[in-house]
Amino acid sequence: MENHTTNQFDLMRFKKDSYLFNTGKYYDCYYSLGCHKEINEEHEGYRFTVWAPHAKTVSLVSDCTDWNMGKPLEKIEDTEMWTVFCETAKEGQPYKYRIEQQDGTVKLKIDPQALEFEVRPKEASVIKELPQKKWRDGLWMANKKRFPVHERPLNIYEVHMSSWNRHPDGSWYTIPELQAELIPYVKENGYTHIEFLPLMEHPLDASWGYQATGYFAFSSKFGTIEEMQDFVEAAHLANIGVVMDWVPSHYNKNDYGMAYFDGTPQYEYKDYHKAQNYRWGTLNFDLGKPQVHSFLISNALFWIEQFHLDGLRVDAVSNMLYLDYDEGEWTPNEDGSNHNREGVSFIQKLNNIVFERHPDTLMIAEESTAWEKVTGSIDEGGLGFNYKWNMGWMNDTLRFFEMDPIHRKNHFNLLTFSFMYMFNENYLLPFSHDEVVHGKKSLMHKMPGDRYNQFAGLRVLEAYRMVHPGKKLGFMGNEFGQFLEWKFDDSLEWENLTDPMNQKHLDFTRTLNQFYKEHRALWELDHDPRGIQILDADNAEESIMTFIRKGKKPRDFLIVICNFVPIERHNYRVGVPFEGQYEEILNTEMEALGGTWTKGQGVLKTEKKAWNQQEYSLNLIVPALSVVILKPKRVFKVPKE
Repeated sequence: MENHTTNQFDLMRFKKDSYLFNTGKYYDCYYSLGCHKEINEEHEGYRFTVWAPHAKTVSLVSDCTDWNMGKPLEKIEDTEMWTVFCETAKEGQPYKYRIEQQDGTVKLKIDPQALEFEVRPKEASVIKELPQKKWRDGLWMANKKRFPVHERPLNIYEVHMSSWNRHPDGSWYTIPELQAELIPYVKENGYTHIEFLPLMEHPLDASWGYQATGYFAFSSKFGTIEEMQDFVEAAHLANIGVVMDWVPSHYNKNDYGMAYFDGTPQYEYKDYHKAQNYRWGTLNFDLGKPQVHSFLISNALFWIEQFHLDGLRVDAVSNMLYLDYDEGEWTPNEDGSNHNREGVSFIQKLNNIVFERHPDTLMIAEESTAWEKVTGSIDEGGLGFNYKWNMGWMNDTLRFFEMDPIHRKNHFNLLTFSFMYMFNENYLLPFSHDEVVHGKKSLMHKMPGDRYNQFAGLRVLEAYRMVHPGKKLGFMGNEFGQFLEWKFDDSLEWENLTDPMNQKHLDFTRTLNQFYKEHRALWELDHDPRGIQILDADNAEESIMTFIRKGKKPRDFLIVICNFVPIERHNYRVGVPFEGQYEEILNTEMEALGGTWTKGQGVLKTEKKAWNQQEYSLNLIVPALSVVILKPKRVFKVPKE
């Protein structure tokens, strides 16, 4: 990877870069396309370069040129690229491209590779140099390489940047203010990573960032590139990773953006039905076009390398896999099938290139169908992600918990079904922003019963997710039991924390998150059948489930008892693998966590009574609506490592 900024114009290199771009093999295209400082015949200025293969003419319009006709760009032979040097251009000036289409129509367009944009309601690109930051997070970056990502704890706090918190007058937090408050909050509450909803330039807040116009620009409404780089660095210094939602599937169709950029289908498909995304009112990227490959893969690497992001959560993967995923008309393959073969090839290529450069990066698929091998090896026909959101588990689990407990025994399969497929992919278990908007109610509000039972149910829901195989993600506000749905145009209901029940739930979340990190059995073998042993998943009548979570070492195991109804069970027997003593290390009904129990059950001794296919067993009380976790204290005949 070569940095091409602040150099003389080199025509041979320009043509080489253009060739690579046009063949889908230029993965650092933002170094050549866009706006870059240059010295030309001893004059310092900026070179502007844009891909517009079918434009009749292209001109630069800016404060440094005439905003009407502008400064003409030259189309370089055999490149599909237009370029011009402007010695009067200065950093911070707005600019656009005046694109004259073949039919004479003229439109003013943004620069697709611009690094900055005007603050809305203005929309022009802004001349901006790529910062040359001297990073101080070398220890974090090195430590990521020490252990396989699958064998580390991963508990993500999902954040919408402008609505986590706001000033009393409703104004947004600046990035430095977020850095000062959000990072310590996440660290104190035991999360391992922050995941931001998309941070690229986007014109409509209501899109939450998922309809981007400027893919290479940190949104001006949030702050500057430098501020975001400093945020990530500060997070890493606090041992917190940072992930961002990224949208390579579709983009904003506003006329000033990339839509039909040179007057022809350029970034979008030529086939109208493949190009149009009716559900989201956007345009789909043409994933069969090599130039789009160069654009999107360069963009993924841009965010990973220039911001030191630890991963990308790739949005709307299903929209790239199926030709008929959308709600409107669609064009099938010649054989009538609905798989987008170009989309599959692009995804595999993307993951290949990203992992070739950054093997320890998180590439997380938001994929909502039963497509096989999303996290499978590309060599074996898989898509090559290292994680997939388990949306089936999420939907089934939330549906179960929303039921009146009296009916849960009749729908116990909603919980047990995941055991049939939980190792088919490397799963991440999300309670995301999508589940607390549009009338779905907050997690807290989903729970049935009075306020006490709602919090008790919420504790069981979160603890059950923590002990179930798979990495974790929770949306902001879930951690303290916010009652109202998430509102993108307001802050979280922080005033809830004046209520002792909300404060205790935040204390519970902190305890649970720390508990998760401290016990290897909950994450070391997350994607290995050896990581869990089911004791009893058939006790639908009492709605209790028991299993063992295991780490690599024989002594690293936990006995988990989940009671999904508000009925206390006395003399409950559970099988254990070894004779000896076990101690209760987590009980979600303890008073300190929001429950009513003031005293735990202490040390439990095994009986020589076979149960749950185990030689020994314990007898205990299982509190109403609770998760109880036991750990071996002094056990015998444990196999050596």
